[in-house]
Amino acid sequence: MADHLDFILRQWAAQRPDLDVSPMAIIGRLKRLSLIVDGELKRTFAAHDLDRSSFDVLATLRRSPEPHSLTPAELMESAMVTSGAITQRLDRLEKRGLVARRPSELDGRSVRVTLTAAGRKLVDRTLPDHLATEHRLLSALDAAERAALADTLRKILESLGDRAAG
Repeated sequence: MADHLDFILRQWAAQRPDLDVSPMAIIGRLKRLSLIVDGELKRTFAAHDLDRSSFDVLATLRRSPEPHSLTPAELMESAMVTSGAITQRLDRLEKRGLVARRPSELDGRSVRVTLTAAGRKLVDRTLPDHLATEHRLLSALDAAERAALADTLRKILESLGDRAAG
């Protein structure tokens, strides 16, 4: 079996045999896989009238402890976006009645973002389809291969400074 990256690697080997192009075998495949995965997830979210960033905010709130409420800063850390980006996302979600922003009970200057009942229903309805899409995308791997791949990717991410939040 061969994929498009095998073709590219053969071309480089012929044209520049003096270079070690082996990283392209991994990075190139990760890039191609990312494009495919993004497209599939986009279709899943669109079926629920969502985009990836909106789902990310709703899912982040949903997996947070009751009452499914976080500060915008906590949402930014989890979603790894700028304050301007999170504000735009929250504005769109609030207009749709999926989240509510309220002054914090502990500090009147800060705001808490809370998942509304409608937001919870939407994320709970979307999540099974999202997971089904991810399972389908990984169906070529058995459980042991999935675990090994997850461990390998974690190792690379940690080596590049990616750490668990909190």
